[in-house]
Amino acid sequence: MGLIKPLLRALTENNYQTPTPIQAGAIPHILEGRDVFGCAQTGTGKTAAFALPTLQFLDELNARRTPKQPLVLALAPTRELAEQISKSFRAYGRHMGVRVSAVYGGVGIVPQARSLAAGADVLVATPGRLLDLIQQRMVTLDNIRVLILDEADRMLDMGFIHDIKKIIAKIPEERQTLFFSATFTGEAGRLANGLLQDPVKVQVGPVSSAVDKINQKVMFVDQSNKEALLHLLLEDESVTRALVFTRTKHRANKLVTQLSRSKVSADAIHGNKSQPARLRALAAFSSGKVKVLVATDVASRGIDVKGISHVINFEMPGDAESYVHRIGRTARAGEKGIAISLCSSDEHSILRDIERTTKNSLDVNSDHPYHVERAPYRGPSKNYGGKKPFAAFKRGGAGRARFTRRKGSENRLAG
Repeated sequence: MGLIKPLLRALTENNYQTPTPIQAGAIPHILEGRDVFGCAQTGTGKTAAFALPTLQFLDELNARRTPKQPLVLALAPTRELAEQISKSFRAYGRHMGVRVSAVYGGVGIVPQARSLAAGADVLVATPGRLLDLIQQRMVTLDNIRVLILDEADRMLDMGFIHDIKKIIAKIPEERQTLFFSATFTGEAGRLANGLLQDPVKVQVGPVSSAVDKINQKVMFVDQSNKEALLHLLLEDESVTRALVFTRTKHRANKLVTQLSRSKVSADAIHGNKSQPARLRALAAFSSGKVKVLVATDVASRGIDVKGISHVINFEMPGDAESYVHRIGRTARAGEKGIAISLCSSDEHSILRDIERTTKNSLDVNSDHPYHVERAPYRGPSKNYGGKKPFAAFKRGGAGRARFTRRKGSENRLAG
């Protein structure tokens, strides 16, 4: 693909042999200096797709390293993803003398400022911490030659749009911009149109398609029996390293406590955990000291741990895109994996949306003692003309509460 020898040497050491479709599609255009809008499902090698040609650009640029003035800026939505990207840059550039700094919240700002003061070629950052460093004059973006936005759609979902615009305003217009997102449409598409100059669009599989090597299953179970079923699943010898997803931080902590009482090594990773605690949990999970890592969706972004045998959705995700990102933590780098969703009766509609969007019906595993039959889908309630009902709360006399339905009164308090 025209990569220089130091990069090829690093790829050989990491056992990389054949480029993935997103790498094959994006790397040649990035090497040509083109702006790229890349779209690919998780676990397909997006980081290498932008890191390898960017490192080659730095080698060709051969610029003198300047304190507090990086040449490449990569923005990521979460601390975990920022750490993963920085590790990838270091791994691929190990024979090139490239210096990489990662900055994110949840840890002290002083060590990060010292790293930037010593000079960094590549800066990987979350938007909030980067703005803090800019305001304190610990870093400037005047020399940025390459801007990378990874998982841009997730950054926008997390409300970073204003921070991103502030950061972009401080970057020279003469630059190469690499924009990676799960979708081309919506707010991500509008942001990309304002940033990219004559971009090349590289799309490898829609976000709705899950990795083919993942064996996806669903188990129907009452909410009250989910914990017992989870314990039963983890007793299987084939479950060597499991990533369990919950919707809330409280549920994640509760599961870890219950698993630990049953002598199952487990830890949690979520937004209430400090960054050192999250890194320790990831390290223990990666090394095998911890068999089960319980995570929330936001905190899981950037988890790139080899050998995850199972992803278990203890609680169904809120949308199909989150489902695809969740299960994409397994079957990475060509390996196989299993994704199991525990679905209670109140989550059947979520399952229908996932199956409709991914165009894939999950295999039902009823071979467990907690199986319940899935209720047939009968469509929207006839009481509301096939439309989702809305109600306004009205308090009647004698403390009595009742609901009234009024035309044109959505989201309006009646009475």
